[in-house]
Amino acid sequence: MAEETNVILEDVPGGKQEEEQPSNLNNDNNNGENVVAAAPVIPLNPYAYLERNEFTSERFKIEVRGLPKYYGIGEARAAPDPLVQKRSLQLETDDVAAKKVKLTSEALTEMLKKSTTPWWDIPYEEQVNRKLESMRQLLTRLGRDMVRCNPALGAWLKKQQSMYNGLPCELLGCRSSPQQDSYRNKCEFTIGRNPVTGEGTVGFRVSSYAQGSTAVGPVDSLVHIPQRMKLAAKVFEQFVRSSKLPVFEPEHQSGYWRQLTCRLSMSNDQLMLVVGLHPQQLSADELNDVKTELKEFFMHGGGKDCNVTSLYFQLISKRQAGTDPTPPELLMGTSHIEESICGVTLRISPEAFFQVNSAAAEVLYGAVEEVAQPTRDTSLLDVCCGSGAIGLCLAKKCGQVLGVELITRAVEDARTNASINSVENCEFFSGAAEEILSSVIRRATCKDLLAVVDPPRAGLHQKAIKLIRRTEALTRMVFLSCDPQAARENFLSLSRPASKTYWGDPIVPVRAVAVDMFPHTPHCELIIYFERYCDVNTTPVAPEEAEAKPHVTVDMNLKDS
Repeated sequence: MAEETNVILEDVPGGKQEEEQPSNLNNDNNNGENVVAAAPVIPLNPYAYLERNEFTSERFKIEVRGLPKYYGIGEARAAPDPLVQKRSLQLETDDVAAKKVKLTSEALTEMLKKSTTPWWDIPYEEQVNRKLESMRQLLTRLGRDMVRCNPALGAWLKKQQSMYNGLPCELLGCRSSPQQDSYRNKCEFTIGRNPVTGEGTVGFRVSSYAQGSTAVGPVDSLVHIPQRMKLAAKVFEQFVRSSKLPVFEPEHQSGYWRQLTCRLSMSNDQLMLVVGLHPQQLSADELNDVKTELKEFFMHGGGKDCNVTSLYFQLISKRQAGTDPTPPELLMGTSHIEESICGVTLRISPEAFFQVNSAAAEVLYGAVEEVAQPTRDTSLLDVCCGSGAIGLCLAKKCGQVLGVELITRAVEDARTNASINSVENCEFFSGAAEEILSSVIRRATCKDLLAVVDPPRAGLHQKAIKLIRRTEALTRMVFLSCDPQAARENFLSLSRPASKTYWGDPIVPVRAVAVDMFPHTPHCELIIYFERYCDVNTTPVAPEEAEAKPHVTVDMNLKDS
């Protein structure tokens, strides 16, 4: 008999729930404290979001792990709204009618620190040591997993472990960030309700919706945010509170003000703001009035002292499957800001990717050069190149740079960046890496083909990995990952034995280095330098992976009936 398989459906909740009793935020009898009076117990329906009037279909993703050889799938059902489910559970387990729950500003501040910068009170040297040990453990597991996927690498792994203290490759340490405080050059602030005051607040979520919270706390006490950004958030918060449009409420999908994105140039103090608003049922004329109010506020009103270089406006509503988000609209100022890295001036537009720590980015790009050692005989394939930062910073060391990026606006920025820096050996192409990589590789003119990959958190698309495997001329690769655990499948796919799916010799790690891009958090960037390994059987046969657990991902649309 097949063992039972659990199927979890993730949905996009936010349907209208039962109306809540208003909170007593300023009761005259609470001795000046912010006290939330307990509401009467009301039955809550965690599936009410499915009954919204505008509901037509929901996007469901099913992830199934650890499948046995034989299995069956029963009825697929929608998941409950996690916020309402948690609230309902609390009503069942707590005697909320008999007591009052207090939340102070100090407690809220501590909660926010814990969720955004959990290591803020740990000495920085210890932070770096912890991250180095974390990367050491991750690489140790990676070596074992690679041999499970490709047993022919067993002898190679034993040799590597004997040379590198049990690791599959050389680990060159964890490089510190030159700037540990106020280092972030980009923040996406959520606009929501402060649970203590009940007022609209521009800050960060205290927790996630899935964990049962939509509360937003102010960012004044967070050490990783520059003062200039904090000021912009606080000033815009006053605008939101004075607006006739209420803040967005994710539980009921109501309200308007959703997000404020700040981008700050650390080299010249230029500030870009992108104001995100849910349009709901606003007419075109009403939206134009909102834009006019924003421009007036930042040009002549209370936001004038922010000295905004670029002000954008973006509509952020619920995305439909297969559609792109609405692009931001420039309201005032320049279309971009500029940052200087490694002597290269980079133009950055609202949607372009750029490392969030400018000072540590120079360390990061220097480490890429150190592990890869490009020469004038190298064609550098910069995959997921963003505004071209890595390729342009290494262009003087290479014979040719070919950049690939999905976002068209970022590619335009990369080309402009090459022009303003008088770099003539760079070309940049727009499109998904898995779709255009083959044609771009054919443009390489140097005998040494080196790929530098800096993908999103989840890693490269498997099609792109397969293209890299079958491109025999591509013998060297540098992979940058801000979440190496999430990119694990990419690393394993590079090392799998040759088969009908993965043509060509496996690609294995040779050296690695960590760079602390995110002080006061457990996270860091890991750079792994890979090379092709030719001393194993490369006959294209289906691999035997008895020890590896199958992993099936199904993406489907379920229509309401």
